[in-house]
Amino acid sequence: MAESMKGLKRTHRCTEVSNQNVNETVTVMGWVQKSRNKGGIIFVDLRDRSGILQVIFEEDKCGSESFAKAEKLRSEFVVAVTGTVALRAGGINKNLATGDIEIIAKDIRILSEAETPPFPIEENAKTKEEIRLKYRPLDLRRPDIQKNLILRSRVVGIIRNFLAEEGFLEIETPILNKSTPEGARDYLVPSRVHPGSFYALPQSPQIFKQLLMCSGYDRYYQVAKCFRDEDLRADRQPEFTQIDMELSFVDVEDVLDVNERLLAKVFKEAIGVDVKLPIERMTWQEAMERFGSDKPDLRFGMELKNVTDVVRDCEFVVFKGAIQNGGSVRGINAKGQGAMPRKKIDALVDFAKGYGAKGLAYIAIQEDGSLKSSFAKFMKDEEMEALIDALEGEPGDLLLFAADRDKIVFSVLGALRCELAEQLELVAKDDYRFLWVTEFPVFEWSDEEERFKAMHHPFTMPMDEDLELLDTDMGKARAKAYDIVLNGCELGGGSVRIHQDDVQEKMFELLGFTKEEAHDRFGFLLDAFQYGVPPHAGLAFGLDRMIMLMTGADSIRDVIAFPKIKDASCLMSNAPDVVDPKQLEELCLKVDIPETEKDD
Repeated sequence: MAESMKGLKRTHRCTEVSNQNVNETVTVMGWVQKSRNKGGIIFVDLRDRSGILQVIFEEDKCGSESFAKAEKLRSEFVVAVTGTVALRAGGINKNLATGDIEIIAKDIRILSEAETPPFPIEENAKTKEEIRLKYRPLDLRRPDIQKNLILRSRVVGIIRNFLAEEGFLEIETPILNKSTPEGARDYLVPSRVHPGSFYALPQSPQIFKQLLMCSGYDRYYQVAKCFRDEDLRADRQPEFTQIDMELSFVDVEDVLDVNERLLAKVFKEAIGVDVKLPIERMTWQEAMERFGSDKPDLRFGMELKNVTDVVRDCEFVVFKGAIQNGGSVRGINAKGQGAMPRKKIDALVDFAKGYGAKGLAYIAIQEDGSLKSSFAKFMKDEEMEALIDALEGEPGDLLLFAADRDKIVFSVLGALRCELAEQLELVAKDDYRFLWVTEFPVFEWSDEEERFKAMHHPFTMPMDEDLELLDTDMGKARAKAYDIVLNGCELGGGSVRIHQDDVQEKMFELLGFTKEEAHDRFGFLLDAFQYGVPPHAGLAFGLDRMIMLMTGADSIRDVIAFPKIKDASCLMSNAPDVVDPKQLEELCLKVDIPETEKDD
């Protein structure tokens, strides 16, 4: 039967006890990691969020009542132990922070008994993730998950302190907003008071933080909860946390400067990593040309090479057709992989097809200089030599080529170089390579909608020298937009915002909004702009991704206390779930699920 605290106070967490406390009486509380009865003496490993401490029960020192309680202990019992700190008699355990000491128990209270857990509560458990997430409160007891969440808390504290010292004000913005669909799908919340009307959960605090700049708050930040109804990946969740900020009377350099110093402070104080300042910069165009991605991983090479001019006059129909259709031919060099088995090369071809490629051409240069190639018979000897030279090919190398529209070629080779780097173990998780990607296009073409869309959002300021392109060649206009990238992951992004009426009107016009439509969606922001708006810019970090990268976790689910799985459901609580029909009636809602979805 569980006992009460009865006024008992914890004096230390488990690893707060050290050899400096020898001969002192302490009270520790936590969960039983394991218990070993050696006949007349019971060894108990006691665990709390700080770590593990060994407790010893000997009947002549703790009394028969406490010893009898100790005999009942099983894994995950919650106990309070009072005893004396002593140097460990059986030799030092170097795997524990408290490995040189132990507690000689005088008294124990069993605060809660426990059933046998469905999986071991231990670091780096091999239990299937589905089981761990179903029993998430137990999973959260594991030391590696606890370390992740403790680091997360520490990082947020460092960020808050830094931004406060930099003159930022922490201001909360609304969770229940107006839906302004432009980007990912909104999560909608029906209103009971206004039947047929809906709130939207914020995809970001974008409009509200711009309103705060209009209101004169100068420097704002928020640890903001955001929501997007989109397909999930390892680094995405339907609800996520941003470190969101906005600054007035600034341009690009000011935003990059304060955030570089913020990153340097966070990584140094939290995990002891020195961030070299200034952080390297690269334009969006250069990133795409060299790495096929606007979030390139700089920890390894295999850069893309444009060989369009080299093969322009060849007779290989795949290359020839791509060039004639306005596309390009590009390749990467997988150094030392010329002996890769055909089966593995075929797997790479299938991988490339998953990113839109029709196929993948290759040249495997053997150690003796001979070639194995999927297309050599369509090429002249001098053309093959020129291709190999263009990619700096040497005996033992594997050259891989994609030919199509630039968008597809970049996507294919950008993903392929990362896949090869992972297969070949070319990267280390403790190597941190930061990069600013700048000068993004203002617009991107949507094949589905057959129109230009804003690459970031409609409030992003074009570069001053590109303003005239809005009237002549909008697809070439560059934005005062910037992303901070770490090891191939977008860590955050932002832009300078439009604060001039004429530029904002032009932007809405180019995106296909009438004045009425623009005012209907964004009227409360545009109205505020009529009363004096300062130049302003901002940036938001994805906190979950940042912690994932800092801890080396494979998924952001390991750095969020209660995450969702890929279908946006919670295995622990079974959310989302059906609701009482009375609730739907109050909201004037009727559920009509298509038959195909019912069958699924």
